[in-house]
Amino acid sequence: MSEGRKKQARYNIRISGLGGQGVVTTAHILGATLDNAGKYASLVPFFGSEKRMAPVEAYVRASAEPIFEVGEVVYPDIIMIYHSQVVTHGKSYTMPFYTGLKPNSLIIMNTDFDVLTEEDKQVLADLKTTVIQFNATQLAMDIAGTELATNMAMMGMVLGIMRLVTEKDIEAAVRERFLGTSFIASGGTAALDSAIEKKFKKKEQLLEANMNVINKTFEMAKTVDVSGTHLIVQL
Repeated sequence: MSEGRKKQARYNIRISGLGGQGVVTTAHILGATLDNAGKYASLVPFFGSEKRMAPVEAYVRASAEPIFEVGEVVYPDIIMIYHSQVVTHGKSYTMPFYTGLKPNSLIIMNTDFDVLTEEDKQVLADLKTTVIQFNATQLAMDIAGTELATNMAMMGMVLGIMRLVTEKDIEAAVRERFLGTSFIASGGTAALDSAIEKKFKKKEQLLEANMNVINKTFEMAKTVDVSGTHLIVQL
């Protein structure tokens, strides 16, 4: 990460994507991760029809200091775009997608091609915004073998850039999300115990795959120049 943009004490994050991409799950894990790190977070999901490909947004406030605000993030420091259709088709509750973005802020976008119009680029350039574009879905496929880990790739990137937490804080939150607080194989029969153990092993494999994705983008974030020198950083 460039020294041009120092670690902040407070981040207001708006996450926009489509139903089924894990936008709300991301918000929950971000909140739990910050709590594990002894930091503070407030989060609010916002969605209409709960179906795949419908627009979904979530709002997260992350800080080293106590947070008292709740509700929609109107003026974000970071915007996360989980699907190019948020930009190209307007599948977002906040349009244009950069509405309210503060100067010297950041956009993280899951795309392998440039989806911004010339007008978009001019607005963002005037705000001295850095736009990180990378194919989070392909990275998820390559590492975890499923596009369902796209949100993990996005989450690792934003946490790596914020630098408020460690990998251990993240893993504890992801483990809680997928495995619950504890595992007890104590059925009445050996067959039941075996079935529970197999299910747990599958969840452990899922956890490992997701953490591999997160750790990859968490490390990638350390090399990204978000100083505002370049409008678009393509990874």
